[in-house]
Amino acid sequence: MTTQGPGDTKAGTGRRALLGAAVAGASAAVIAPGAAFAQGGQAAAPAGHGSGGGALRDLPEVTVIGHRGTSGYRPEHTLGSYQLALDMGVHIIEQDLVPTKDGHLVCRHENDITATTDVSRHPEFASRRTAKTVDGAELTGWFTEDFTLAELRTLRAVERIPGTRQHNTLYDGLWQVPTFEEVLRWAEKEGRARGRRIWLYVETKHPTYFRGIGLPLEERLATLLRRHGRHTANAALILQSFEPTSIQRLSRLVDTPGIVLLSTAGTKPYDFQATGDPRTTDDLVTPAGLKWISGFAQGIGPDLSLIIPRDKDGALGRPTRLVKDAHAKGLLLHPYTMRNENTFLPADFRRGSDPNAYGDAFGAFHAYFATGIDGLFSDNGDTALLARESYLARRGR
Repeated sequence: MTTQGPGDTKAGTGRRALLGAAVAGASAAVIAPGAAFAQGGQAAAPAGHGSGGGALRDLPEVTVIGHRGTSGYRPEHTLGSYQLALDMGVHIIEQDLVPTKDGHLVCRHENDITATTDVSRHPEFASRRTAKTVDGAELTGWFTEDFTLAELRTLRAVERIPGTRQHNTLYDGLWQVPTFEEVLRWAEKEGRARGRRIWLYVETKHPTYFRGIGLPLEERLATLLRRHGRHTANAALILQSFEPTSIQRLSRLVDTPGIVLLSTAGTKPYDFQATGDPRTTDDLVTPAGLKWISGFAQGIGPDLSLIIPRDKDGALGRPTRLVKDAHAKGLLLHPYTMRNENTFLPADFRRGSDPNAYGDAFGAFHAYFATGIDGLFSDNGDTALLARESYLARRGR
């Protein structure tokens, strides 16, 4: 991928002109930032099904997305994590969806629940531990598709990386694994109380794998979206997947905006592997690949390394052309994922020798914001919001 210098990234006037264009339909949207903010930094919007404030153009400039809620402070994908993210003021809250044996969609980053629940402490489920191959990866553990919802609800959520986030283990066992419908109802209740729509960002996990075992995600998800009025272009909800064909399928079922997630350079989406499609991520970030994506999606969610690669020492290099090229195709960019700990930060923003200590997260945020991205996923919603505020203040916004 070719690179560009900082002077080539027009995060100001030119970008705002592009993103200020009117949305021209769910399949060819050009996104406008800059809605007025309500208390807590969120875009103001009335509550209720089908009400305003739920279109992509209503999202604020440099949107902060709560990654799995606010997983830097609470076990991921729990109502506790989602609630804290909302209370912090993040603009959108993410859910990852996997199915149970009886077809319910639940919020887990992976169908392997070994590290995110207390299942290993339940002797009644010891025999459920098994080996599987998911998207080409060999895994051994416990999987949601082997549990009914009633069985899964006997488990409790725990911190996924306790060695890095020991403070999060304080909350182990407080929350169950939520169903997606439970989250939709929670968002509706919070929306009524706060007088605005609550934005959600919903990912289909391993859709080819689940379709192959008779638990397709897209149709189940579309049914829930229609039931809760989240199936329209102004639904205050964004769909996402690492498999482009999942977003294509969803675009035929609902009008809810979609985002294609992109992994690191040189990788290949699993649906492409399964069907023999020769394209890789490198092909998808070219102008031709981005044009193809724009035919059925409204944006991309690239790994941060596709925005600014790291050098051999792990420090940030020069920005690529991806932001400029994606905006030229009318696509917004929501890269992932910023975390405060040294172990996750670029080498030039780490501080001290403790990998679990916080580094210069504000400096890293500002470096990514300066590329002109439209938003960013973060495990630490408060840090992201403060970094956004200081970045916009420097720009005189």
